[in-house]
Amino acid sequence: MRVSGRRGIDTGLVIAARAGDPQALDALAAASLPLVYNIVGRALQGRADVDDAVQECLLRVVRHLPNLRDAAAYRSWLIAITVRQISDRGQRRVALDHGANRDVASEVPDPAADFAGITILRLGLTGQRREVAESTRWVDEGDQNLLALWWLEATGELDRADLAAALGMSESHAAVRIQRMKEQLQVSRAVVRALRSGSSCPGWRELSRAWDGRPSPLWRKRLARHVWECWRCVGETGDLLPIDRLLAGLPLLPVPPRSAVGIVAGLAQSTVPPVAATQYVAPAAAHPAPPTRQAVEAFGRTAGRRPNGAAPRDAHARRPRRLSSLIPFGSARNAGPIAAAVAVAALVVGAIVVAQRTGSAPPSVAAPAGEAPRSPTALASPPPPTTSAPKAAPAASPKPTSTTARPAAPAPAVTTHRKGVGVWTFNGVSQALASSKASWYYTWGVGHPGIITPEGTEFVPMIWGADSVTPSNLQQAKKNGRCLLAFNEPDMGGQANMSVEQALDLWPQLEATGLPLGSPAVAWGGDRPGEWLDRFMAGAKKRDYRVDFIALHWYGGDFSTANAVDQLESYLQAVYKRYKLPIWLTEFALIDFSNGVRFPSQKQQAAFLTAATRMLGGLPWLHRYAWFGLPATDKDLTGLFRTGSEATAVGRAFQVAR
Repeated sequence: MRVSGRRGIDTGLVIAARAGDPQALDALAAASLPLVYNIVGRALQGRADVDDAVQECLLRVVRHLPNLRDAAAYRSWLIAITVRQISDRGQRRVALDHGANRDVASEVPDPAADFAGITILRLGLTGQRREVAESTRWVDEGDQNLLALWWLEATGELDRADLAAALGMSESHAAVRIQRMKEQLQVSRAVVRALRSGSSCPGWRELSRAWDGRPSPLWRKRLARHVWECWRCVGETGDLLPIDRLLAGLPLLPVPPRSAVGIVAGLAQSTVPPVAATQYVAPAAAHPAPPTRQAVEAFGRTAGRRPNGAAPRDAHARRPRRLSSLIPFGSARNAGPIAAAVAVAALVVGAIVVAQRTGSAPPSVAAPAGEAPRSPTALASPPPPTTSAPKAAPAASPKPTSTTARPAAPAPAVTTHRKGVGVWTFNGVSQALASSKASWYYTWGVGHPGIITPEGTEFVPMIWGADSVTPSNLQQAKKNGRCLLAFNEPDMGGQANMSVEQALDLWPQLEATGLPLGSPAVAWGGDRPGEWLDRFMAGAKKRDYRVDFIALHWYGGDFSTANAVDQLESYLQAVYKRYKLPIWLTEFALIDFSNGVRFPSQKQQAAFLTAATRMLGGLPWLHRYAWFGLPATDKDLTGLFRTGSEATAVGRAFQVAR
C-alpha cells in the first residue's frame, strides 16, 4: 500500500483502512493531516483554536470512515467533512456570543498562529507572492472558507469539482463566488502594496494614521477607495501579476511539529516517558513513506506528553475518550499508532522545512576537480530508503586523503532520447552542444544556422508565431525535422502573443506538413480549465484538428530542490490527467519572475536539474524535455556552457543526466 502524490490518496489504501487494517489507517491519517491542516488553518485565520479544529476533523473522519461507500471519493469526502466541521465551529461560536459564560480565549488572534505570516515564513514567499499572502488577512470573514479552498485550487491541490462539492453548490455558482472573493483579494493587494511602499501622498499618510493596524473589510474599503482615486497611489499597483499565476505550484504548508503534538495530545493518552523525535529518521525520498510500525508504536505510547515531561496543552480540561473507542472496528491498540502516524509524519515534514530555512543547501552534483563524473546509472538508481533509525557508529580518526588528482573521465554517452536543450548561437556553440550529450535540440526557429548538429543528435524545428506561418518556413520545417513544435508562449505579450482563434485559424497549415505536431507551448496555466491551452484544445477538438503531444514551459520560483521537483511533477501530472496526451517539456529551469528576475545559485540549480531529470525519467508519458538553455552568460544564469569547452556546474549536471 502506498500514499499517492500531490493529487490524491491511493484508493487501495482507503479500502484497506476502511476494512480495519491498522497500518493502512495509520498511513491514511498521516496522509490526510496536511490537507486538513491547510484548509482549517486558512479558514480560521489567526485564531488559537486551529489545532482543536483539525483534531475534531480527524476524529470525525475516523469515526465515519466505515460509512464511506466509494473509496475513490475519499479526498472529496475528507474536504467536505473539514468544511462542515469549520462551519459547525462557527455556528457554535455565534451561539456562545449570546452566552453569559462565554470563553473568549479562542477568539483572541494569536500572532504565532497567523496563517498568512506562517505561510510567508515557512514557504519563503517574497515579492508579489508575499503581498498576496498578506492580502488574505483583509478578506471578509464569511469568505474565509471559500478562500481556503480556492487557495488550494490555485496551487493545484484541488479541482473545481472538489471545491464545489465541499461547499454544496454547483461549479457555476462556485465560480461566481470565487470571482467576487478574488475581487476582494485584488483590492486588498492594492492596499497592501500602498502600506508597504510608504507612499509620500499626504492624503494616504493622513488616512493610514487613523487606521488601527488591524485588517478589516471596513478599512479595506476606506483605504482602497483612496488608492483608486489617487493618481500617486494607484501608480504603485500597475505591475500586479495575475493571482493565479503567482500561486500556481506552491506546496502545502507543512504541519508544524508543535501543532502535531498538540493535536495528538487530544487523540491519545500516555503513561510512558517520551521518546526523542530524533529516533525516527525520515527516508531520503521526495515523498517520504509512512513511518515504520516500530517507530509509530514507540511514538504513540508517548505522544500525549510534552518532550520535557510537562503536561500537554489543556491538561486540566476534560480529557477526550481514546481514539479506539471512536472506531467501530479493530482493537484498542489501533489508537496509538493512528495518532502517532499523524505526529511522526508532521514532525518529519517540519524537520525538513527547518533544515531548508536554516540554509542547508542541496548537495552539489558537480564532480570535484579531478574526479570523474558519476555515471548516469548511479544517478538514476538512488539507494533504497532507510526504514529504521541508523545505529550510531563510533567516532573514527579521519584518514588522510590523497592530493593526487585523477584524470577526468569523458562524459558518458547519451542513454535516452528524452534529454534536450534550447540553443542559440554563441562562441563554441557546436562544440558545447556535442559535449552536452543532449539527444535533441531546438532553436525556436525552423533552422539552425551556425550550429553543426552532432552525430546522433536530432534537430526539432519550431513555427514560433503567427508571422512564422509561411510556405517557405513550413517547407523548411518539413525538410529539417521529424517533429514540429508550434507557437512559443502565445499567452504572453513579448512572445508569440496570439489569441486562441488566431492560432486555431493557422493550425491547418501546420497540420499539412504531416509531421507529428505539438500544441502551442503556453507559459503557464496548462492544467487550468478556461485558460489559453484549455480553450485551444477545446477548439481543436471541435474543429477536428490534430494535436499529437502537449508542449509545456515551467519555471520554478521556489529554490528548494524537493519543493521545486514536487511542484514540477504535480503540474505535469495535472496536465497529463487533463488531456491524456504525451508531454514535451520544452523549457524548464529555476527562475523566480514574481518580483523582477531572480536566479538560484549554481549549486541549487544543479541540484534541481539532477533531481528533476531523475523524476522526469519515471514518467512514461513524458516523452522529451529540454533545459533552458545551452549558453551561459552573466544574463543567462541557467546556461550549461560558457564556451565550447567550459561547462558550468549546471552543465556538468546536465552531462550526466538521463
